[in-house]
Parts: sequence; C-alpha cells; structure tokens
Amino acid sequence: MQRSFRHFIKTSPHWAVAFIAIALVSFYWFVWAEDRYVSRATVVLESPQLATPEFSLSSIMGSGGGGNTHDLLLLREHLLSVDMLRLLDEELNLREHYSENGDIFAKLLNRDAPIEDLHKYYLRRVEVELDEYAGVLNIHVQAYTPEFAHDMTTLLLEAGEEHMNGMGHRLADEQVKFLEQQMVRLDERFKETRAALLEFQNEHGLVSPTSTVESINQVVATLEADLARFQAQRNALASYQSTQSAQLRDVERNINALRDQIVEQRDRLAQAAGGSLNSISAEYETLELQAQFAQETYSSALAALENTRLEAARQLKQVSVLQSPLFPEYPTDPNRLYNSSVFAIITIFLAFIFSMLMMIIKDHRD
Repeated sequence: MQRSFRHFIKTSPHWAVAFIAIALVSFYWFVWAEDRYVSRATVVLESPQLATPEFSLSSIMGSGGGGNTHDLLLLREHLLSVDMLRLLDEELNLREHYSENGDIFAKLLNRDAPIEDLHKYYLRRVEVELDEYAGVLNIHVQAYTPEFAHDMTTLLLEAGEEHMNGMGHRLADEQVKFLEQQMVRLDERFKETRAALLEFQNEHGLVSPTSTVESINQVVATLEADLARFQAQRNALASYQSTQSAQLRDVERNINALRDQIVEQRDRLAQAAGGSLNSISAEYETLELQAQFAQETYSSALAALENTRLEAARQLKQVSVLQSPLFPEYPTDPNRLYNSSVFAIITIFLAFIFSMLMMIIKDHRD
C-alpha cells in the first residue's frame, strides 16, 4: 500500500501537489478563517409628489438627470467612494475594527495603510448592487461583529440620503439665487420705465396722448362732415340767390369758420416745428411699450422664482428603506463549503489537464 502510494507520488507528483493544496485550502476555510457577519439593507430613492408647474426654470434650462436609475447610480458611487470611506473611518474607526479582527488573509494588515489600499479593502467588505428591474439598491456590509456591521450599514444609509439631498438642494439654491439676482435687476428696470412714463405724462399734462389724438381725429371728422354739408347748402343757394344775400353770406361765414377750425385741429396733430400730438403720442407709445414689456418680464420672473422654489422641494431625495439594516444573529461569511468545493474542482481539473499533457508528451517521446 505504501509502495503503491509512493509510486503514485513519484509518477504523478502534480496530483500530490493538488491534494495537498486542497487539504490546506480546506483547512483554512473550515478551521482558520474567521466568521464574518453580514448586514443587509434594500433602499429606493423617492421624491415628493408635487405638481410640476408648466412654466419653470427647468423648462428653460433643460431638466437634468436620467430618472430614478440615474439617481440610484449616483448614490451607489457615493456609497463606494473614498469620501464615504473617510466618513466611516472617522465615525466608526473602521481601521481599528478590520485590523484587529480576522485572519491573516482577511484582515487589514496595516492599520495605517494609505487611503488607496484601505479603499481596496473597503470594496472587498462593502457591496452595493443595483437592481435595475426593481429600481432598488441592495447593500451588503461584512464585519467581524454584528454590532459593527449593523452600525456601518445604518451610517451608509444616513450619509447617502444626506448626500443626495445636498446635491438637489445645491442645484436648486443656485437656480433660486440666479433668479433672485435677476429679480433685483428687473425690478429696478420696471420702476425706471414706470417713472419715465409718469414723468412724461406730467410734463405734457396728458394721461393718454393716444386717446387725445383719437378724440381730435373724431372732432376733425365731424367738422369736415359739417363743412361738406354747408358747402352743399351754399351751392344750392348760389343757384337761385345773389352772392350778396344775407343767407348766402351766413353760409360762407360758417364754411370759413369750419375751415379755420379744421386747420387748427390738424395743426395740433402735426406741426413741422415739433411739439405736436402725433410726435408726443409716438413717444408715449414707445414708453408705454417699454413699461409693459418690463412689467411682463418682471411677472414672468416672479412666476419662475416661485416655480423654482417648488422645484427645490421636488429635488429632495428621500432614501426609503424597503429592508432596514439587518442586525445579523449568526455569521454567513465566508461560505466555507462553497469556497472549498470550488477550489477543489478547479484544482482537480487543472491537475487532470496537466496529466493529459504529460501523457501526450510521453507518447511523442516514445
């Protein structure tokens, strides 16, 4: 028996190496490797259900983000970031926990390791998976005590929610700040245009030159109608009366008076020397349009400011917990049987391939 075993080792040393490796690895997983507790949590991001106004700053500047999945990806990256690692180390003393617990292959070997090495170790102990179908994040945290695993998962959720809210608030605050600055400028412009309009009205003693022009035009039209009527009457009288008749003279006087009145009213509307109502009316209309435009712009900016404030509330991201951080009651990592079995299968498969290669080489030599 011993001779056959020695012969097997001499003829197939790779199998001996494979079995020794399997034995050592199995000893590590079943005897040496320390237990790790896993705390799990499942979260989803939700926003307040506010009615979105038709006119908002987002409609002008373009809406950002790509939906809930995009926000979940941002949350995932933050949970796995170096910034989050620094916070965990500051709050929970992560270096001490992982350096004082665990076996030589699983523990943090250097308590004062650089942040890059610590981050690599952190990614081995914290897993954040995105379930795109369900739209949730699954968080798994491994630690050597159930209390530490639970506290670490809880802090991850709290810091993640604060980070997402901070991102939304910063964007909304910048938008509100920009609109408030614009409101100051638009308010000054609106007051300036209204003051210029009032000054112009007081200077010329007219509330609305446009209405005055329309009234004069109506007066001129009435005078011209009366003039046409008296001219027709004069022509009728001239056909059978003398030009020296009293009645015909009265008609002529009326005609001359109407003509003078029409010229006077037309002079009020348009004069080559300036100061006429048509130029005053044109200047007034320009000032009135400027005032109306400033008022409409100011009103639109007010609406945009209020809608942006509502948008700030809508940007608030609440981390809704579907499964609260689990306080583990027994260790679930490492998976000793699975790890040993996988290593044994791979090792036997490699040893078998090596045996086949040795047989092929031996056949070629023969």
